Amino acid sequence: MSDVVIRTASIYDAPELLGIYQYYVLNTAITFETEVPSIAVFKERINNTLKRYPYFVALIDNKIVGYCYAGAFVDREAYDYSAEVSVYIHRDFHKRGIGKLFYEKLESTLKMMGINNLYAKISSPVGKDKYLDDNSVRFHEYLGFKTVGQYTKCGYKFNRWYNMVEMEKIIGRHEKNPKKLKKFKEIY
Repeated sequence: MSDVVIRTASIYDAPELLGIYQYYVLNTAITFETEVPSIAVFKERINNTLKRYPYFVALIDNKIVGYCYAGAFVDREAYDYSAEVSVYIHRDFHKRGIGKLFYEKLESTLKMMGINNLYAKISSPVGKDKYLDDNSVRFHEYLGFKTVGQYTKCGYKFNRWYNMVEMEKIIGRHEKNPKKLKKFKEIY
């Protein structure tokens, strides 16, 4: 396999990123989105994320094969030292180490920004399911995330109910008087 290059995303990547995401929307319960967003909406999501948080793409031979980003855990000031993270990899490039590279990049970047806690909301099947398995939960456990909760049958897609697992990873120190957070664009 060629080397993986990770760089900051731009709105011009939106068509390729949406192409990756579309598969997950239409064929899996990995995302609870049920309709594929437009290119304009996807560009807006990228742009809004980059105002404060990292958004990265992975390339192999100059082709985008995945993307990841962080965002607000909860939109209240007291939660600012925590972030929610998401990763999507093109279905033909699974199990090649790209997800691990993404998390290493996200963690190091978010640490530099002053983030202490990472959260991942992961859809989880209620039973055996053709649209969803538990690989994402297992992968996050491998990376050091711990399950901190489960929402029961909170998502409905493909005429069935799905659970949502909340996972957490502590990456920073919880100082009594933490330093002011930096925005992504202040460190990159």
